[in-house]
Amino acid sequence: MAEPGHLPAGFQELEVLTVGTVLLLEALSGLSLNGLTILSFCKIPELRTPGHLLVLSLALADSGISLNALVAAMSSLRRRWPYGSDGCQAHGFQGFVTALASICSCAAIAWERYHHYCTRSRLAWSSASALVLFVWLSSAFWAALPLLGWGRYNYEPLGTCCTLDYSRGDRNSTSFLLTMAFFNFLLPLFITLTSYRLMEQKLKKKGPLQVNTTLPARTLLLGWGPYALLYLCAAATDMTSISPRLQMVPALVAKAVPIINACHYALGSEVVRGGIWQYLSRQRGESPLRARD
Repeated sequence: MAEPGHLPAGFQELEVLTVGTVLLLEALSGLSLNGLTILSFCKIPELRTPGHLLVLSLALADSGISLNALVAAMSSLRRRWPYGSDGCQAHGFQGFVTALASICSCAAIAWERYHHYCTRSRLAWSSASALVLFVWLSSAFWAALPLLGWGRYNYEPLGTCCTLDYSRGDRNSTSFLLTMAFFNFLLPLFITLTSYRLMEQKLKKKGPLQVNTTLPARTLLLGWGPYALLYLCAAATDMTSISPRLQMVPALVAKAVPIINACHYALGSEVVRGGIWQYLSRQRGESPLRARD
């Protein structure tokens, strides 16, 4: 793995600085929103429910994505990767773990909401804890495979951040990318789509919908779909035919997902929003957060 010390081919200095600025804004926004959500869960007892544990898992994962984006932003603004080959492996692993945990947490929340609204039975703490544990262990397992030889981590085309290496096009990389995309993108997307579609069909019979049943699946599809499409292109064609600038688009799009998730799952929920407001205003006494929106 070569250490990039100069601007890579296909990029101008202004473009590198622009990417760094966009990543920095995404990182700070994602860390602020999800960090506020995490603090509220820790401080407000009414938010500590099994269902909200899944939202907390998502906020932790998205905070990790934003932290990964912050490292990439600092490197882009310095116009080089300063942490060496081992740092690239660590950066790729950390980003991949949190990205997979975010995707799978969204699918878990979709299943839990279907369970809550359609069966009218609350998720038990044991079930929620087991689900969160499975999400993170599964994510760590898949992220560790490139370190063990199936797939690999390498620099993004910009040379200032690291991700899965999709440029090699050999059997090892292609088999890993396709298998990983099926189990960690298509399958969670299917669970999310199916859960919200069944929930929509059931709730429509009882009146106007009070839950957004389309945004979660759209966020998964539009936020992580460009990466999946890039991996598919890598398996089917020579990546040198795709502009390095175009190859950076999926990374920039994916780093915005934590902001959208925080706005939808936290700020978009009356219960969580009330908890955040209570935490910020440092209110005391009985809270109206016990009813679930």
